[in-house]
Amino acid sequence: QVQLVESGGGLVQAGGSLRLSCAASTRAFGVYTMAWFRQAPGKERELVAAITSGGSTNYADSVKGRFTISRDNEKNTVFLQMNSLKPEDTAVYYCASRQYFWSTLTTHYPYWGQGTQVTVSS
Repeated sequence: QVQLVESGGGLVQAGGSLRLSCAASTRAFGVYTMAWFRQAPGKERELVAAITSGGSTNYADSVKGRFTISRDNEKNTVFLQMNSLKPEDTAVYYCASRQYFWSTLTTHYPYWGQGTQVTVSS
């Protein structure tokens, strides 16, 4: 069982930055692929970014060049640095993990955090 706890959400103006963190409660953190999803009101949950145990990354087209995912295996933490934020980035952001390569499907991730709200004002 892996517990994930997100932090770092909040309210920011368009063009601003936020850094999300997700702390995992597993000693085997290094073997997990870690991902950030988001869900806006009335929309399906979508993959934002993912990073494998080997450091390979994947980003949604909508955030490429603005968001950066990284991980610190010694601290069992994954980060999402979000720059040049837009109002359409407003959503609840969720951390998720799985023991295989990244996937865009939410059903492929057995472990989820509780989510953190990100609101970008125009």
